Amino acid sequence: MWTKSHSIVTTEATKEQMWKLFADVNNWHTWDSGIEFATMEGKFEKGNHFILKPKGGPKVKIALVETIENKKFVDCTTFPLAKMYGEHTFEETKEGLRITTTMKVEGALGFLWRKLVAQGIADGLAKEMPEQVKAASKL
Repeated sequence: MWTKSHSIVTTEATKEQMWKLFADVNNWHTWDSGIEFATMEGKFEKGNHFILKPKGGPKVKIALVETIENKKFVDCTTFPLAKMYGEHTFEETKEGLRITTTMKVEGALGFLWRKLVAQGIADGLAKEMPEQVKAASKL
């Protein structure tokens, strides 16, 4: 199994604003320059799923495997012989809101999907997470 995390602390956005940003899957393309679109029918809750189309990549179905409003959500993308999880947490601290994203890949072909997909996502977190905060602060 492979895991990589990145955290930032901010006073620019609240956990409620961050949750609202992510829960509005159909508008992810307005703040995430790496995707063409994301679509979801129904609520942002465990058991639901959405379709995401990264720029230059195929559409993927992503399941919500855990959701705790304003605190945490975990999504799961299933690849041949591997699964990739994205865990997103929002924790209030004395310094501000700590936002952590952890990417995890497991399975027999996990090494391949880490190289093809997950490593690029993880490497982009330092740049993308402040952009997420900026977008959320306007909600």
